[in-house]
Amino acid sequence: MAATNYSQIAKNDTKNFITTATLQLLGIRKTTEKPKRVDQLTISSVCKRAGVSRMAFYRNYDSIDEVIYQYYQPKIAKSFEIIRKDVSAKSKIENQLKFFEEFKTDLFLSEGQGYEPIIRQIYIEEIENFYKDTNDEYFITFVATGVYAVWRRWLMNGQDKPIEEIHEHIRKIVTI
Repeated sequence: MAATNYSQIAKNDTKNFITTATLQLLGIRKTTEKPKRVDQLTISSVCKRAGVSRMAFYRNYDSIDEVIYQYYQPKIAKSFEIIRKDVSAKSKIENQLKFFEEFKTDLFLSEGQGYEPIIRQIYIEEIENFYKDTNDEYFITFVATGVYAVWRRWLMNGQDKPIEEIHEHIRKIVTI
């Protein structure tokens, strides 16, 4: 039993080292080095930074994209879960604004560092959860992609319109 616990701790430590190294190389976590774009990272550079072997990397991840996905997915999912549980529209909007304020720096960074498609994938998966009861995969895809595109544009444009107006646009997408 002790060996199993130790193995799990070592595995978690290795994953944390790999994640931290990836985040540092991308500039998500601050370092003195110039951040790299995701397409400039290699498994070798991440492993060197993390102090682990390539074998250790591949025991935990299939790709650098998976490291980024596993870092952001729980953060985004947690925020969406809070929004899903809210009953009132006002409370949903307040929690969305809070989420966007907390996350917009990451969105801008993802654009510059080339991993925005991973963020988009996570967002779309979470938005799809809102509409999964419709059982219409085409509708869900349409709505999830449209909602993400509207939110992304709104954030990239500096939140230039009131969020209530953005929600009205989203309602239009959903009711088409």
